[in-house]
Amino acid sequence: MTLMTQTAGERTAGAFRKLTGRLEIRMLVLAIVLACVLSLLSPYFLTRSNIFNILDQSVVVGIVAVGMTFVILTGGIDLSVGSIAGLTGIILGLAVQNYPLPVAITLAVASGAGIGLISGLLIAYFSLAPFVVTLGMMAIGRSLAYILSGQTAISNIPSGMSDLVYTDILGLPANVLLLCVLYLAAWGYLTYTKGGRTIYAVGSNKEAARAAGLPVFFYSVLPYVVSGALAAVAVTISIAQLLSADPLMGNALELDAIAAVVIGGASLFGGRGSIIGTLIGVLIMVMIRNGLNLIGVSPFWQGSAIGSIIIAALLIESIVSRRVGR
Repeated sequence: MTLMTQTAGERTAGAFRKLTGRLEIRMLVLAIVLACVLSLLSPYFLTRSNIFNILDQSVVVGIVAVGMTFVILTGGIDLSVGSIAGLTGIILGLAVQNYPLPVAITLAVASGAGIGLISGLLIAYFSLAPFVVTLGMMAIGRSLAYILSGQTAISNIPSGMSDLVYTDILGLPANVLLLCVLYLAAWGYLTYTKGGRTIYAVGSNKEAARAAGLPVFFYSVLPYVVSGALAAVAVTISIAQLLSADPLMGNALELDAIAAVVIGGASLFGGRGSIIGTLIGVLIMVMIRNGLNLIGVSPFWQGSAIGSIIIAALLIESIVSRRVGR
């Protein structure tokens, strides 16, 4: 009887360790705890309208974070996504004056993908440091955004473009549904396809992946193309909400995206992370900002508060990870 009890107890403990050993579960618990704390601090936090507000605020950074996840999984970094968003937003704003909306959006997304392709080729073919290449692209992109816009916002955006955001589909705003579809597609790709497994392999050990005959060059470039294209998709959503394209759009967006991916458990050295973790990281970031606004924290203090919470969360996660063996 005692042996059976011990066996059952060991099985229960083993199942618990296996469950808590999953980084996504731990981050989900953190998100739930954070939501509970914020709901105690503000009675408006868990209202239906604010929940939809949180989802709406998650869309832009969430879309960019998908591309950033692909890049970071390969051991790279993309500091140019904010300026790519600003530049492709101006391209979209100019193109929509003369072309149908689908053509203008296609042109903007293709431009973002093209910029990402240039970065990826410089990094993969010439073995340049991703930090330096994307930092240079960040400066070039922001400069071109100012030049093409004439240093002014483009405000004569067709009002019909707002339908991209405010149309309800299956009870969800179109932009939130788009975010869900993107995460589902990215999760499926990274989890079940050879390409997804190759991206993890490249980030874990590029030379071993090359020795195994995997197309390392292609999958070192692809994440930057995806990242650039999704930056353009994200700014398209912003323009549809504001009906204005500003060269400053996307400012500091790369920092939010990187923070969300890292909070979600991805390693900046590559090879570890998940799209589900990234989604949880995005929600944590947005909930913190939303909660601080609701409880009346000064905007001047919000950066310090958010940074401190992020560092504390990562420190706690690091300690817990060592104890559970991750």
